[in-house]
Amino acid sequence: MARQIYTSAFLHLATIFFFFRTISAVRFPPGPTTANDLDFIRTSCNATLYPDVCFTSLAGYASAVQYNPARLARLAIGVSISRAKYTTAYLSKLSRASASAAVHDCVSNVGDAMEKMRGSLRQLREMNHRRPGAPTFRFQMSNVQTWMSAALTDEETCTDGITEEMEDGETKTAVCEKVADV
Repeated sequence: MARQIYTSAFLHLATIFFFFRTISAVRFPPGPTTANDLDFIRTSCNATLYPDVCFTSLAGYASAVQYNPARLARLAIGVSISRAKYTTAYLSKLSRASASAAVHDCVSNVGDAMEKMRGSLRQLREMNHRRPGAPTFRFQMSNVQTWMSAALTDEETCTDGITEEMEDGETKTAVCEKVADV
């Protein structure tokens, strides 16, 4: 039952994860990677919208994840947060050079999404250090899924604003590519 809930959470997280194609700030100690570890990553990624990108991005962390859905979910959020930081920096730089309200809004939307992802990550970490009287597992996982879904909505709001306001061109294409990989 817990594995199904973690798998469901992973699917929600993976949607946001694909907004961010590279891994920059997420680090795990290196260790030997086994075929089983890679198979777990591959099987989990096959349930996502972009299985090849998922596998390529997470395979390097297989030894740290091993066969642990909770670790995989935390990793996916961590990677998403890392990429959100990168995207926010890109959009902030762009907004200083642009008078576009949509670009300014995108900076805010991606920042809001990042905060929701951080809340999800805090909830996942708390679940591993459960204290007496803490909310139930299902309630906590529901919170994680809700926050990640809200983060995805923030990202979509950014893309919608850019699509509606900006004329076709390199800037619009660049912003949409960075954000549309969700």
